[in-house]
Amino acid sequence: MHFDLGYMLTLFAMPAFWKASLTVVELSGLAWLFAVVLGFPLACARMSGARMLRVPAALYIWLFRSLPLLVLIVFVYNMPQLLPATGGVLSNPFISALIALALTETAYMAEIHRGALLSVAKGQYEAAAALGIRPVGTQRLVILPQALRIALPTLGNQFVSCVKLTSLASVISLSELLLVGERLYAQNFLVMETLLACAIYYVLIVTVFGWAMKYVEHRMNTAGRKPATMSAEQVATLRGTLPAPAAAAAPASGKGAPPALALKGLHKRYGEHHVLKGIDLDVRAGEVVSIIGPSGSGKTSLIRTINALERIDGGEIILFGNTFITATDRADIPRVRRGVKDIGMVFQGFNLFPHRTILENVTLAPNYHGRGGHALTAARALALLDKVGLLAHAHKYPHQLSGGQQQRVAIARALAMEPAIMLFDEPTSALDPELVGDVLAVIGKLAREGMTMVIVTHEMDFAMSISDRIAFMEGGTVQLFASPAEIRQQPGAGRVRRFIGLGDAPCGDAGAVASIAPLAPVVPVAAPVVAERAA
Repeated sequence: MHFDLGYMLTLFAMPAFWKASLTVVELSGLAWLFAVVLGFPLACARMSGARMLRVPAALYIWLFRSLPLLVLIVFVYNMPQLLPATGGVLSNPFISALIALALTETAYMAEIHRGALLSVAKGQYEAAAALGIRPVGTQRLVILPQALRIALPTLGNQFVSCVKLTSLASVISLSELLLVGERLYAQNFLVMETLLACAIYYVLIVTVFGWAMKYVEHRMNTAGRKPATMSAEQVATLRGTLPAPAAAAAPASGKGAPPALALKGLHKRYGEHHVLKGIDLDVRAGEVVSIIGPSGSGKTSLIRTINALERIDGGEIILFGNTFITATDRADIPRVRRGVKDIGMVFQGFNLFPHRTILENVTLAPNYHGRGGHALTAARALALLDKVGLLAHAHKYPHQLSGGQQQRVAIARALAMEPAIMLFDEPTSALDPELVGDVLAVIGKLAREGMTMVIVTHEMDFAMSISDRIAFMEGGTVQLFASPAEIRQQPGAGRVRRFIGLGDAPCGDAGAVASIAPLAPVVPVAAPVVAERAA
C-alpha cells in the first residue's frame, strides 16, 4: 500500500477542511478566552480569606479537573433530556462543546492564575495600599498586569491543549477537523493521508497562535527594553516647563494645635507574640521623629500600623486630632483607606511597580484618585523626579536604576499624593554604602522644608543630626523619647548612648538640661523643635 501524496495535497484546497479549521479556532479561542477571564476571579476566590468564597472555588476546581472532558461534553449535549428548556441552546453541538470546554479550562486557568498571583511580591500589594488604592484598583492596575506576564507562557501552552481537545467534540457530531477527516477516509480508506493532513492543519493553527503569543510576550517584557535616558539638553528644556513641586504643609501654629500624629496605648500581637505593648507617642506638625532600637523591638511593626498595613489589637491612632484607626473599627476599611492618602510611605525594599516606567509609578496614585488631569499629574510627577535628581530617567523602568535611585523614586511616588506625614521604614538598609548618601540627602531636604516625618532607621549619625526627637524602642515599648541634645547630655540616657555608639557618659553639660528619670519619656524644654532645626 503506497502513500498518495497527491491526494493529501488536494485536501489543503478542500473548503470543508478550512471550514472545520475555522470551527477549531473559534471553539478553542472562545473557550480559552472565557477560561482566562473567568479563571481570574475564581483564583482570587480560591485565595480569599473568606471561607464562603474559598471552599466553593476549591470544590469547583476539584470537580472539573476530575471529570473527563469527553464525559462532560456528552453530558452537556444531553442536558435537554433533564432540562427540556435548555434544548434550544444545548442542541447546538458547537455551544455544548464550548460550554464543556470552558468549564473544564476555567478550573485549570484558575490554578495558573493562582500560581501567578502567588508569584507577585507581597510588597506590591502593600505599596498600592499605602497609596490609598482599593483592592479592585490594586488588582487591575498593579497585580493583574504582573500576574498576566508571569502566567503568559503557561496560558499559551493551555491554548495548545484547547486546540487539541476540540477533537473530542466529534463525539457529538461537531464538524471539526477530526470529524471531517473521519468522514473522508471512511469513504476512500486513505487513512494515513487524511490524518496527516489533519495533523498539519492543527500544527498550522498552533504555529500562528504561537507567533501571536511571542509578540505579546515581547511587548510585555520590560526587561528587554533599552534604558531611555534623556540628554542634558532635553532635561534642561523640560525643566523649564515644569511647575514647582508642592511644598510641605506648614506646621500648625498655636499652643492648642493638636499633634499631626498621636499614638495612644498601641498594642499589636502576632499570635502569642506581643510585639507592641502600649505605645504612646506624638509627632507635632513639621517635626522629624526617628525611631531607633535593636532588631525585634517592634519598630517596623509600629510604623506599619500607622499606615494601616497592620491591624492593631488595642489603642488608637489619631491624625491631626481626628481618630484614624482603633482596634474596634478594623472593618471600616474605606475610611481607613481615605486617611491613608494623607500619609506617604517609603519602604525598605522600594516596592516600585516593575511593569510601569518611573514616571508611571509616580503618576499612578494621583491619576487613580483623580487629582487633576493626566497632563497635570504628569507635569507634577516630572517636577518631583527633578526634585529627587531623576528627571533624566523618567522613562526608564525600575530594574534599569540603581538601588539608591529606586528609593528616590519611591520617595517621589509617595510625595505625589501630597501627604501631610511621611513615613520611612529603614529607607537605606537595602542599599550599598555608597548609595546611602543620595537618599539621606533627599530626606534631609524634606526635613528642611518642614515635612512631618517619622523615620525608622539604623543610621544613627543621620538620626541624631536630622531629628527633632528620637524614640528608642526595646522590648515592644518606647524606653526613651527625647531630643538629640538630651540623649547626649542626660545621665539617664546611657542605654541609648551605648546603642548609638556614644558610650555611657554624658557628652555635654548635664546641668544644661533638666534632669530626666532613667528610661522615661522626655518633654523637651528647649526652643520649639522646628524652629531649632531651621536655625
